[in-house]
Amino acid sequence: MTRPRLPFLLAAGTILLSASAARAQSFPGAPAALQAGFGASVEIAGADVLVGEAQNRIRSGLVYVYRKSGGAWTEQARLAASDAEGTDGFGAALAADGDLLAVTRLGGAGALYLFERDGSGTWGEAQKLTGSDAAEGDGFGASVALSGGHLLVGAPNQGMRRGAVYAFRRNADGAWTEVGKMAAADLRAADGFGTQVALHGDEAFVAAPLRDQQTGAVFRFRFQGNRWTEVGPLPLDGLERGVRFGNALSAGEDRLLVGAARAAGQMGAAFAFVRDADSGEWVPAAQLLPFLAGPRETFGSAVAYAGAQIWVGAPGAAGAQGAAYVYSRGPSGQFDQVSRLSPGVEGRTGFGGSLAVDGDLAAVGMTAADFGLGRVAVYERGADGVWQSETLMSEEENFDRVAGGQVDCAEGSATAFACTEVDLLSFVPVAELGGGRGVRLNDIWGWTDADTEREYAIVGRMDGTAFVDVTDPFNPVYLGNLPLTDGANPAAWRDMKVYRNHTFIVSDGAGSHGMQVFDLTRLRDFDGTPETFEADALYTDIHSAHNIVINEETGFAYSVGSSMGGETCGGGLHMIDVRDPKNPTFAGCFADAQTGRASTGYSHDAQCVVYRGPDAEHEGKEICFGANETALSIADVTDKSNPVALSRASYPNVGYSHQGWLTEDQRYFFMNDELDELQGAVEQTRTLIWDVSDLDDPQLVKEHFGTQKSSDHNLYIVGDRMYQSNYQSGLRVLDISDVENPVEVGYFDTVPYGTNDPGFGGSWSNYPFFKNGVVAVTSGAEGLFLVRPRGRAVF
Repeated sequence: MTRPRLPFLLAAGTILLSASAARAQSFPGAPAALQAGFGASVEIAGADVLVGEAQNRIRSGLVYVYRKSGGAWTEQARLAASDAEGTDGFGAALAADGDLLAVTRLGGAGALYLFERDGSGTWGEAQKLTGSDAAEGDGFGASVALSGGHLLVGAPNQGMRRGAVYAFRRNADGAWTEVGKMAAADLRAADGFGTQVALHGDEAFVAAPLRDQQTGAVFRFRFQGNRWTEVGPLPLDGLERGVRFGNALSAGEDRLLVGAARAAGQMGAAFAFVRDADSGEWVPAAQLLPFLAGPRETFGSAVAYAGAQIWVGAPGAAGAQGAAYVYSRGPSGQFDQVSRLSPGVEGRTGFGGSLAVDGDLAAVGMTAADFGLGRVAVYERGADGVWQSETLMSEEENFDRVAGGQVDCAEGSATAFACTEVDLLSFVPVAELGGGRGVRLNDIWGWTDADTEREYAIVGRMDGTAFVDVTDPFNPVYLGNLPLTDGANPAAWRDMKVYRNHTFIVSDGAGSHGMQVFDLTRLRDFDGTPETFEADALYTDIHSAHNIVINEETGFAYSVGSSMGGETCGGGLHMIDVRDPKNPTFAGCFADAQTGRASTGYSHDAQCVVYRGPDAEHEGKEICFGANETALSIADVTDKSNPVALSRASYPNVGYSHQGWLTEDQRYFFMNDELDELQGAVEQTRTLIWDVSDLDDPQLVKEHFGTQKSSDHNLYIVGDRMYQSNYQSGLRVLDISDVENPVEVGYFDTVPYGTNDPGFGGSWSNYPFFKNGVVAVTSGAEGLFLVRPRGRAVF
């Protein structure tokens, strides 16, 4: 049988099909587990706007109930599961039908909670449902549909990600019971069946957007004889691989919208189907495309069909600022009028990442706003037909500041944080370090003022750099903020080092950021009020860079991982003379093209020293040890005009050679691999120990495996102690007096929730070089910790 092709393409945004009144809501185009901030799920139930927030770290997932009061949308209630616990994923997907609300929870084996609204407008939990054989990791609750006594819950990860849908039916007594599972007849691994679901009377539509190398498919089912029976896939020819047809669904009366956000080079598209009144078959009616087309618009990430309106979200539009297209019926009875809504603010908001529409009321999720925390724009249409909006957001969660005195690690914890042999001196949350909503910390370095003997932490944020006086480690003082360079973009990566009372700051993925130079002696003038600083100089021969390395003995800096413009040096060592700190000058390039993922010599991080190790041949030379994605790279950069690659060495199960540090005798180099744990190449945190006593022939002498599964990120060595920032498991302290047999002697877990599995949250870095034994630790979403390992020598 030949499938029908789409009868016409609508480049100008016109759709020629009639509609009858209906209300619709749609979920974002990715599974709920991947997009779970405030507004990743939205729904409208009468006068209530409901907003899910599933990804909370400290408190449980929530559903916020907003209602118009006094001319403004105000929070009326927060719904949580009766068995709520932190990071439970409650609120991942929402569906309402009258006074009934279905809320899914992704945590554990997943669950669904039914809430009923009473006559006073109060929502109360009525029943909890689980899948009869759903297991942890199945994704039960990634999608939900509720209508007319039918309830469907998707589990797209079940059975090697073939996926399944659990069907429930409401009994005469009002209770819901499972009536079976739905699965297409020929599902294959990684199809993702159940990623999205929709109901239309006694018909169901289930999306498998990853099917056939992410071409996608939508399967139709019919409810007969108290069971769901597969009818077959929706007919549509001409789809290219990778378009993810079915990443969003919305059904109305005899109408169905299907999103394909990766169609046309990720510009995206939405497809309209209509039900033939005579045959009962669903046939393609039209294809919608954005009229302001651009790359990666992801138009079709969310769709909502609501009678006289069709809404399509394009969260990738305008560099992820986002947009929503509204198609309305004109005088002809066709959907030939279209408008485009945008958030009205600059930056990445992901506006259009989720949608819910009911008549003159709409909720638009801004799923990327505030670095992924999310916001929601509520739109109301006035009598003049103009949409007016109000923005909603939740209060950011975090732990309270800890100050005023040491909190001993006792019985395995210090306040909320698990620990062993490491005491907490103080904690400053991100919001008190100049960080706005959703901002996270990244790298850290320190400075001791030789004239005043005061000590400072230089703390990287996604949008700037914070300066903190830590001279009294029990009462740290935030001094001010150096914003990112004008015209640059906030980004996850920022790095800094210090030379001659100046700090040098770079950022990766930030566009034209350059290297900021800031005179740290200006911090001596603090008058009690935090200041917004300006850089003293800006080096523009680089634009973005992943890290900055400085050899304080020689006065040369090395930008590594440079990109996005300027002289990138292949991502290798971009050498800078900073001996006159406020007038940095380009000194040369070095890159070993036999290393790096792209064979350009890309270096992720490095340590550059005047060599005084056991290899007499290289005594007194300036040597750089680079973690170059695929290998350890050792280079002689003494002559900046003629740097020489001395050696390179790889190792088993390379994930991503990330960073490392020399022992103080320069005989060994400890290196971490950021991705080996995440890729499953190793089961525990792995540290690579290199014997570099012969710089021309480094030898891997040991793979040390830690006590946890977490990914490792940055490590530093002071004497016979190594201080590792290992993301989810926090700061780990290892005794390396027996170099080839390290022993963990203490830890401080900066992430007191979730598991210590591989991943990127938690401790980014640490600075263990203060003479008073204090270690300053950054933890991304949490803040700055000042801790002191027991038994550490003060020097």
